[in-house]
Amino acid sequence: MLAVAMVATGCKKADDNPNMGPAQEAGAAIDNAGAKAAAESREAAERVDAATDRAGEKIENAADRAGENIDQATDRAGEKMREAGAEVRQESREAAQDVKEGAANATAATGRAVERAGEKIQDASK
Repeated sequence: MLAVAMVATGCKKADDNPNMGPAQEAGAAIDNAGAKAAAESREAAERVDAATDRAGEKIENAADRAGENIDQATDRAGEKMREAGAEVRQESREAAQDVKEGAANATAATGRAVERAGEKIQDASK
């Protein structure tokens, strides 16, 4: 690049700065290009840092929302389980009551049958 700058300037002093020779101009051009590249790199790094910060915040917010959703789902599941347990207990009570009523009906029917049998035995012994 230095050779290109020297050939382009023709090894004569610059018209705009008589104190600067072709080598100095080439060096200044290289310095300016390096400074520009460094500035662009810093700006790009700052943009990447900002984007990384935004992404981190979004991930944190998403994690918070996911945690809240899990908590809500757990609460709903727990409530549904309590409701289901209450329904099972109620149905068990109703089934037990039905069994008691059925047993009472069976006992009453057996008692009536025994009573009739007793009456028949008494009638037969007369």
